[in-house]
Amino acid sequence: MKFSIPKTSFLEELQLLQGIVEKRNTMPILANILMTVSANEIELTGTDLEVGMKSHFEAQVDEPGGSTVNGKKIYEIIKLLSEDLPVTLEEKEGQIEIRSGASEFKLLCLSREDYPSVPEASFEKNIRLPLPDLRTMIERVSYAITQEQRYYLNGALLTLREREMELVSTDGHRLSFTSCPVEGLKPESEISVIVAKKTLAELKKLDDDFVEFDRDDNNLFFRAGNRTLISRVIESKFPNYQAVIPRENPQQLIVSREDLSGAVRRVSLLSAERSRGVKFNLEKDKIRLFSSNPEIGEARDKISVSYKGEDMEIGFNAQYMLEFLMTMTSENIIFEIKDENNAVLLRPETEDGVKNLYVLMPMKI
Repeated sequence: MKFSIPKTSFLEELQLLQGIVEKRNTMPILANILMTVSANEIELTGTDLEVGMKSHFEAQVDEPGGSTVNGKKIYEIIKLLSEDLPVTLEEKEGQIEIRSGASEFKLLCLSREDYPSVPEASFEKNIRLPLPDLRTMIERVSYAITQEQRYYLNGALLTLREREMELVSTDGHRLSFTSCPVEGLKPESEISVIVAKKTLAELKKLDDDFVEFDRDDNNLFFRAGNRTLISRVIESKFPNYQAVIPRENPQQLIVSREDLSGAVRRVSLLSAERSRGVKFNLEKDKIRLFSSNPEIGEARDKISVSYKGEDMEIGFNAQYMLEFLMTMTSENIIFEIKDENNAVLLRPETEDGVKNLYVLMPMKI
């Protein structure tokens, strides 16, 4: 195996694979990247057995072949080489030699025969999703994904139906629902799959106008340009999120996103560290915010809002509130409220092509 390639294009693919390769070294081979060299193309593969990625690109190939090399180390080496000189890689006697100008490195490699197989997809379903909109949806659901033994909460539910895609996440305390129209989307039947949080994070890094989607019994596939992301299906049943979204919250509050975000940030500075609780006192056209920590002190603030409902005292986790506000672009946020004990529905007053509903449970303070 021997090939030469410009540093920039090689480094870009290696950087993407850093989020895929196994960091814990439970199996040494999983810390490696598989390099497969054909007549005029290089394919790089990384996997942790749950999520994998393949990328392919052109190079000047002198000798086809293949091997595996430590993903982190080869990335660190290529990153520090000169921008103006090509990089040559050659396999010799169980080592990968890396040369660029006067710089030379030798990395031990493991046999490609020992590398775990990564599934392939045919992409015959002709399902194409707008990647910029999908990235926005991922950003707006990722914060409500938890990591726990209930596997169905370790990802977000992706639903594809005619002319629409949805992405939903929940951690039991809050729920984020997003949807977006997709012209030309016509799956043979409705598709609902749970996509792992790590897969969503890697999807956000892909760069193209569209991403192609496919699946088999055990895996999900996403292809954008020269890169394919592979993810094992989470075999579990997602909660009935439609039953969680409030339908009869009669009292409506409209507030400036920036004003609310600033006030919550200030008041939460003195909230209890474990609960991050902030008390909202709703009155006609204003909110009074309050937090206290017996070991530090207390904080108060007030902002003007549009509210004609009943006076009410209700508590929220400040972090949960801020994570929603930070992903919004609308100038104003609408709260739909029933009382201090039931879930509150938050949504942007104006949408940017992606619909977003956020369900937040109040807390006792």
